[in-house]
Amino acid sequence: MPQVTDFCHPDAHPQSGLRSLVARYETPSLAESAFQIITSIGLFAASCAAMYWSLHVSYLLTLLLAVPTAGFVVRTFIIQHDCGHGAFFKSRRANDLLGRACSVITLTPYANWRRQHNCHHSNWNNLDRRESGADIYSACLTVEEYRALSSWGRFVHRFVRHPIVAQFVVPPLVFLFLYRIPFDTPRAWSRERRSVYWTNLAILTLFGALTLLVGLKDVLMVQLPIITLASIMGIGLFAIQHRYEGVVWTRQNAWNAQSAALQGSSYFALPRILQWFTGNIGFHHVHHLSPRVPNYRLQACHDSIPALQAATTLTLRQGLRSLRLILWDEANRRMVRLADVGDAISRNMASAKEHAVGSSV
Repeated sequence: MPQVTDFCHPDAHPQSGLRSLVARYETPSLAESAFQIITSIGLFAASCAAMYWSLHVSYLLTLLLAVPTAGFVVRTFIIQHDCGHGAFFKSRRANDLLGRACSVITLTPYANWRRQHNCHHSNWNNLDRRESGADIYSACLTVEEYRALSSWGRFVHRFVRHPIVAQFVVPPLVFLFLYRIPFDTPRAWSRERRSVYWTNLAILTLFGALTLLVGLKDVLMVQLPIITLASIMGIGLFAIQHRYEGVVWTRQNAWNAQSAALQGSSYFALPRILQWFTGNIGFHHVHHLSPRVPNYRLQACHDSIPALQAATTLTLRQGLRSLRLILWDEANRRMVRLADVGDAISRNMASAKEHAVGSSV
């Protein structure tokens, strides 16, 4: 019987020469991992405490403190993300224990998100396997698929992906509500479905204890700004690094992991402080080439291997502008805005109308 490949397994694709060079950076450092826990989870706890204290001083101060606190949540999410790839510790058990602990802070069920994210790693920017791994943040329709939608379907697509809705309204809803139910988790993934409910129970227990300690109003005044800002940062980062000017989406027969890493994910060159708060995830091309490289070794890997520096580099301004790129134009092999396609549809309809009028005359 032929062997069946599990395309949702992080090691589903064989190593190449470049991949072997990157593999030298896969060994985690216990000291660096421990330090990152302190500067992420530790500082998050301290910053949260400062926010609760600031409620008795000024709510404006509370909101100002929410900005770095949300940054610590993003760093904690990166730790959880690394744990899911088995990259943060050598021990799988240690990775899983820490990953589950992080999930209470990030509101993201560890086992469920880990498996779905590994599917993403096996299929990103693959037009023929979007249903088996591309998620709601990085997936896109082709121009032809968008044009084939009904008028209502196109309206819904435009509305959901409007920058204000997609980047400011949807992210908090995803983390607060969507991650509370295994809506898109196959029934066969029983362990992953259970992780959603166990995470919900842990979150309820933690926030219940906080409510008893300081009151529901204070909890909401502190936690809602944190998760809102953190979710906007996180989802924005993810979208930018797979939909940008110069990205390549391919069909299955032309897809391979190395090309997809270098051409289907970007190097987002963030200012140093933002790079620190986002756990070096801007080196996304390196991460996709080898998910087992700990986040704190991504830059060293990128800097030491010239071939990695050929990936598309985005500045902060370019990255924010790329959020408007929604559809893949397969004919011209580029990302385009919905407005570009809408204008083209309007022109075609006008041309067809003129032709019809001319024919009747």
